Amino acid sequence: MMGVCSKAQGKVIQRLSWLLGRGTSGFSMLLLCGFSLGCEAKEVIAPSLPDAAFEEKRDVLPPALPTHRLIQAPPQVGLSGARLWVALEDHLGQGTTKTHSGKVLKLTSAGQPMRLVDGNGKEYQGTDLVISWRLAPLAAPVSLARDIAGPYASFESAERVAIAWRRLGVTAVVAHPGDWQVWAPFGSKTPEGLATTSWQTTVESSVQPVLQAADGGHTLKGPVLIDSPDGLRWKGGVYRGPFRLQPDAYGSWTLVEQVPLERYLEGVVPHEIGSGAPGAALAAQAVLARTWALANKHRFEIDGYHLCSDTQCQVYSDPRQASQNVRQAIQATSGNVLTWQGVPINAVYHASNGGVMADGTEAWSMAPVSYLKARIDGSPSWNESFALPLNTSSAVAMLLDEESGLHGTEHPRFRWTRRLADAELVQAIRPLSANVSPPLRVTVVERGRSGRVLSLEIAGSGAEDQPVTLTLDGIRRRLRQLPSTLFVLNELNPGVWEFNGGGFGHGAGLSQAGAIDLAQQGWTTDRILSHYYPGTTLERLSFPERSP
Repeated sequence: MMGVCSKAQGKVIQRLSWLLGRGTSGFSMLLLCGFSLGCEAKEVIAPSLPDAAFEEKRDVLPPALPTHRLIQAPPQVGLSGARLWVALEDHLGQGTTKTHSGKVLKLTSAGQPMRLVDGNGKEYQGTDLVISWRLAPLAAPVSLARDIAGPYASFESAERVAIAWRRLGVTAVVAHPGDWQVWAPFGSKTPEGLATTSWQTTVESSVQPVLQAADGGHTLKGPVLIDSPDGLRWKGGVYRGPFRLQPDAYGSWTLVEQVPLERYLEGVVPHEIGSGAPGAALAAQAVLARTWALANKHRFEIDGYHLCSDTQCQVYSDPRQASQNVRQAIQATSGNVLTWQGVPINAVYHASNGGVMADGTEAWSMAPVSYLKARIDGSPSWNESFALPLNTSSAVAMLLDEESGLHGTEHPRFRWTRRLADAELVQAIRPLSANVSPPLRVTVVERGRSGRVLSLEIAGSGAEDQPVTLTLDGIRRRLRQLPSTLFVLNELNPGVWEFNGGGFGHGAGLSQAGAIDLAQQGWTTDRILSHYYPGTTLERLSFPERSP
């Protein structure tokens, strides 16, 4: 059972619950929430935060409850012989009830039988293993409580909020139960301007994996270690492992591969930039993929692994598909990372920047860094003829009318057009406002130095309508049809909006299309990296505990 309330309601509930002697149980939370305060579930979008200042809470607090089910952190990762723990699939077992199992997990060996050992030391073997799920009662109920900020469109934006919270002495963690959120102990000091909800529950059961066998089901204790000598067939590929099936912070499970860093790159580089890219571009991508992995190894620390395998991290797939050119690029750059002041940079990259690089703060709510700055991405003559900032629609339109002299023009989304009707926009923002009535007014409120839209307002025509403002990465999170936020907007017909834009992705850091273009022009890997991350250093080092 769980309840979600506003911060003000949460304050009252915690004090009443404590004074009534009911602790912070989920039942008392629901009782007070349901009958006294009229709480409701809702999505919260938090504004950008200052680095200081906070809202003072009550003077006396009851003992803090844990915010989530505690999971052991993954091992430290360095450059020598280390393994990354990468999630092949997460949130396994979700939807399990007393009478129904969540989606079963099917594991198939690529050859010899797999060996499975659970947390009790029980061993099983087979070439095909089927795991279902059951609810098992806990020996004693566990109470959880937290303040929640979010959801956010990216880890980067969520981490910015977590850092602001930590500066107040609060233990804030980034979580990904479905969307990115930030969790802090119930009743914590709150950074000024941060909208939060309060949540409490009492957990009385947990989801457990059940191995299906000829003699019936065998309930497994986690973590479950899986060794497949010839690899595991998974989503059309083969992964070497070894593997772990382990619980996460949300009551579900994750299938994790323990993969050496350089082998991980073999599964990333061809799926991010393509095996056919020129050697210098492949090598640049290898350096960035290695740097990004090391700088982001804390991304899923709350869930006991380092990285995911989809677009929330770097796309990681079957390493066997890496071509000889990809392997040579990885080997040629072995151990090399891009650093700023001795630590790996936040090595973000994307498909195409449309001819202009973005400042990092145009993509996410993050602290500015000197190596992610807005600049025209073209020949010297073109750069001199087009000055930043592109902070008006007319300036952006002029850029979008040009292609010659810019880098990466061969990308299929270097220029693009999308048309969205009022009904599509209403559907996209419905989780944020249920009362926006067509006809709509869609307005670009603010642009960054690169011309990218930082703030987009969608307003309805009803007297009770509240405008919805989308910002930064939240724009593409809601309007998924848009390849980028570098666009100009026109009302083509009543109720039909035309977005004319350029590029594919957030626009910060390396443009893969630009890197391919520059490599074809004879640029070296070092020169490409210096172009997209000015002031950084390419070096081999032992990775420190945590990058800034």
